[in-house]
Amino acid sequence: MARATFEGPVLAGDVRFGPLRNVGSARLSQQALVDYSVTTGNGTTGYPGAAQQFVNGNQMSSDANVNATVYTPSSSVFPSAVASIPADSGTNIYRGAVMYLPTGVQIESIVVDYLTAITVGNASLSAVNIYVSNGYTAAAGTPTYATIALGTTTVGTVGRQTSTYSATNLLNMAATSTDILQSNGTNLSQVVFTLSIVGVTLTTLTAGKFNLDVNYVQADGTLGTKTVYPFGNAG
Repeated sequence: MARATFEGPVLAGDVRFGPLRNVGSARLSQQALVDYSVTTGNGTTGYPGAAQQFVNGNQMSSDANVNATVYTPSSSVFPSAVASIPADSGTNIYRGAVMYLPTGVQIESIVVDYLTAITVGNASLSAVNIYVSNGYTAAAGTPTYATIALGTTTVGTVGRQTSTYSATNLLNMAATSTDILQSNGTNLSQVVFTLSIVGVTLTTLTAGKFNLDVNYVQADGTLGTKTVYPFGNAG
């Protein structure tokens, strides 16, 4: 199986120029498989991170996760500031995964597959949610892109979850923001899945498995307009 890595966008079609141009954009995806029963460390299958440490699952192996940096999103602050994720407490547990995207991409869908149930000891739960945003999102926060509500007094039901998008979420998904500034001029968008567990007498998170996916289309800056042809020629 071949693999190619290049700077997109990825376009395909058989009429490249003119008003009946039929070239379309490829749908892309990034994913993370996290398993909170895994106790092996950084760079291993299903590694879920830890308190104050999110992971980046989109590595060379689809199931080998490594530690990720979560930044405070900004299109003006350089160098980008590292976000502060709270430590575990008896009332809040946060875990998460980060995916870095080109700026200005269109997010088409966010998929959360809940594979095995969360275990947090004998805790009394009040809310279990996954927030998908361009930064870490605290409990009861307003995420940029989507909310996945797993349960209130329970840890929810395993299976494919329903991603809830507000009107503002959908507008934000039309073109992701510039969140991370780099010295080489290639700036990035950041998509952060924050698992938020809220309750009382919370103990250690010892189980729970998720497959997290973000599906998107990279924008093509050379498309032209209805009156300007041949819609750009990027080589």
